[in-house]
Amino acid sequence: MCSPKQPKLRLLLKLGILCSALLVVYFTFFSHNSSDATNDVTFLLPPKKPKEYNVWLIFTKVSQRSPLRYKFHNLLENILNISSVPLKFHIIVDNSSKHLAVGEISDVVSHSNRAIFYKFYDIEMCAKAISDIVDVMTPHFSSKPGTYYSDALFYISLGLYRIAPPSQQTALLLDCDLYFKKDIRLVFEEFDKFKPSALYGLAPELTPVYRHVLQSYKVKKNSTFGEYYHSTAISRNMQHPRGFQGYNSGVVLINLDAIRKSKEYSKIIRNETVQYLTSKYKFRGHLGDQDFYTLMGFEYPDLIQTINCGFNRQLCVWWREHGYRDVFDFYFKCQHPTVILHGNCNTKIPK
Repeated sequence: MCSPKQPKLRLLLKLGILCSALLVVYFTFFSHNSSDATNDVTFLLPPKKPKEYNVWLIFTKVSQRSPLRYKFHNLLENILNISSVPLKFHIIVDNSSKHLAVGEISDVVSHSNRAIFYKFYDIEMCAKAISDIVDVMTPHFSSKPGTYYSDALFYISLGLYRIAPPSQQTALLLDCDLYFKKDIRLVFEEFDKFKPSALYGLAPELTPVYRHVLQSYKVKKNSTFGEYYHSTAISRNMQHPRGFQGYNSGVVLINLDAIRKSKEYSKIIRNETVQYLTSKYKFRGHLGDQDFYTLMGFEYPDLIQTINCGFNRQLCVWWREHGYRDVFDFYFKCQHPTVILHGNCNTKIPK
């Protein structure tokens, strides 16, 4: 005979088992959904903007037989063959050169079997956008009016932040007389090494041109400005105690976003500042933007990131035969692996 309490006990046991099962289901379900909710929140965060690889080139005053036409073609072909990253080309042209550029691009695409993303920018519009900068720079850093370095083309880099789309944060401006020995990606990776204050990245000038330009200043001042580097470790110190050769603008890394935000830069490119700098250093240049970068690099070193000479291995030896044979090799040496060869002053590039 069963005790009257036994059915109650059995009922309580069954209820306990049922509650335990419900608790297991409850925690399993909500734990899973809690994880999903976390994933959902992560997924809904704005995706990280993909890295852009913006390459700027200048292709103007080009005729059917112009050497620049062939240099442009060879550079595009070279870059496409050696690049591992998706590039966007931004090409400054004039009306007469534009159709030649299209022809060269089409030819490169057909031979390389690789697509090219490119956009043209009219030189007249670009010149208007930077006309105030050109007016300030030209009297100090150009040769006689009408010659190679005397127009807006050679100050584009200083005002590219006004020309490039506002969404574009960084840019690489290249001369066409270059040959890449290694992946262009390596150049873009230099942006990641910029000090927080850097607006531009440039490699040293590898000739004594600024030793020559600064002769009058150095007669009266005991300065390392214009001297060759006495160490492979380039100093960021304000006084450049181990020499300062100046910069070469054949390869220019441009932090567009930082320049747009820099109040200091907007003051430096004003007439009063440029007048002060050229007067202080008795500086009369003829190489356009790179003259200004050289002055900036000495007076405002924090604004320029010095990249090593392997990223712009210049080949011009003109100054060796014009008065500086005794010191030329001190300037010309480069002990870093070569990424880019620069055939400046029409020097043939060994490949």
